[in-house]
Amino acid sequence: MNIFKKIYCRIFQNCFKLVIPVLPYRTPEILKSTSLISHICMDNQISKVMVITDATVRQLGILDRMCEHLDHHSIEYVIYDKTVANPTSDNVEEARNIYLYSECQALIGFGGGSSMDCAKAVGARLARPSRPLSKMEGILKIWKKLPLLICVPTTAGTGSETTLAAVIVDSKTRHKYAINDFYLIPDYAVLDPKPTLSLPPFITACTGMDALTHAIEAYIGNSTTKKTREYALKATKLIFENIYKVYEDGNDLEARSNMLDAAYYAGHAFTVSYVGYVHAIAHSLGGKYNIAHGLANATLLDVVLKQYGDNVYKKLYEMALYCGICNAKDSYKVGAERFIEQITLMKKYFGISSTFSELKKSDIHELAVYADHEANPLYPVPVLWDVKELEKVYDLVVED
Repeated sequence: MNIFKKIYCRIFQNCFKLVIPVLPYRTPEILKSTSLISHICMDNQISKVMVITDATVRQLGILDRMCEHLDHHSIEYVIYDKTVANPTSDNVEEARNIYLYSECQALIGFGGGSSMDCAKAVGARLARPSRPLSKMEGILKIWKKLPLLICVPTTAGTGSETTLAAVIVDSKTRHKYAINDFYLIPDYAVLDPKPTLSLPPFITACTGMDALTHAIEAYIGNSTTKKTREYALKATKLIFENIYKVYEDGNDLEARSNMLDAAYYAGHAFTVSYVGYVHAIAHSLGGKYNIAHGLANATLLDVVLKQYGDNVYKKLYEMALYCGICNAKDSYKVGAERFIEQITLMKKYFGISSTFSELKKSDIHELAVYADHEANPLYPVPVLWDVKELEKVYDLVVED
């Protein structure tokens, strides 16, 4: 990256870091059971809600327990179950139209990050009906309160139940972009492990590594705070201690609960401190090829960390030490290498590749442009890369 762009990026990031203490960050109120949602609706005088989910969650009956409680308390609900992986602008507009036609009063995002992000984007369109979704890309483009928003994660990965971000794919261009605004932070996050019990092992692993990516990228970036560092470390340790357990035994309720807590902590950490190039590259791949976001992050994580080199040794050593992966006598380099090695071993254990079969060499420049547009100057990455430097990372994960 040329010196002038580097200076601009770092000035932008440092200015943003300076104002973090005065920005209106907040955390959702935590509920530990979906049975409490009906009480929240009654407390807020809400008689009809829209539930945004996907077809699989609905078919598996994961919604049933919540719906039974809503029925018991005479709260009507409309279910939109057409959300796809990497939710599209068409999903958002369709759900919004149903919400308005049905005269709903609140939103429940029930599912993985895709369903929760779709619910957030629907809320944004309801709050700003005259602003197209594409005009909300970036930071602070909403500026109006959304309808009451409750998020119920069925995966322990995205942390969308606590973040200020919603990531959407433009249905026409396949450009994947993030909308970031404090009004997108949900009012309530339901960290109930029971809806996660039916999650298959491979998706459990990918979404868990998604949360791990959030924690690591938040920690190694240049805009951390004491609280986000604490949350990132706590999340990382919980994931290392529990991800193999939930992969081997999906019915381990305690481990599932710990993974939900980890995803929540990691989500809060990156909401304040942001992510990095793993996410920027993953978003470009998800938009272009519809690769699941958790899988994309899991595939890329150790690859990008290695490319950062000695710029991240100290921070990765600190994470390794906190998680018991290295000891205090180890050098920063040794600690960092052991930490990255554990991620590589984790990928192998879960059967996650280090390349993308979908990635075409002819697409790399276009994808790198998208990643550069997303990450620079917003993401406070430890090392700044331009389009050409990003292309080198894509080259590492393309199949020969």
